[in-house]
Amino acid sequence: MGMMKEFKDFAMKGNLVDIAVGFVMGAAFTKVVNMFTGGIVTPLISLLTEKFKFDELKWVLREGVKDAAGEIITAEVAITYGMFITALIDFLIVAFVMFMVVKAVNNMKKAEPAPPPPGPTNEEKLLMEIRDALKK
Repeated sequence: MGMMKEFKDFAMKGNLVDIAVGFVMGAAFTKVVNMFTGGIVTPLISLLTEKFKFDELKWVLREGVKDAAGEIITAEVAITYGMFITALIDFLIVAFVMFMVVKAVNNMKKAEPAPPPPGPTNEEKLLMEIRDALKK
């Protein structure tokens, strides 16, 4: 039973719960950013360039081959670097927003007051008594 109590104490520590909440919120935020990039950013860039969508960019290593009936004999082999560009844009947006959130949280934290200076040690007290006695 001791191990279960230790695990419960570990799992219920404030920092671990905060991390779990942050992880869930980060995952949900990443999904929102993916939708933002795919639904707004990429189409706007495509509108400006009038040539392509990032998701469709690829480097074909081998063309696919079809027979006379239209059935695929060999599949196309391609490196889809457009998806990588989209993922990179997603990452940069998430990283920037997380940076701004951490910066805001750090600014909101109150600076801890400096601890009071420690009092004189026993040795210093004895020396002060000797000094005061010599002054008399």
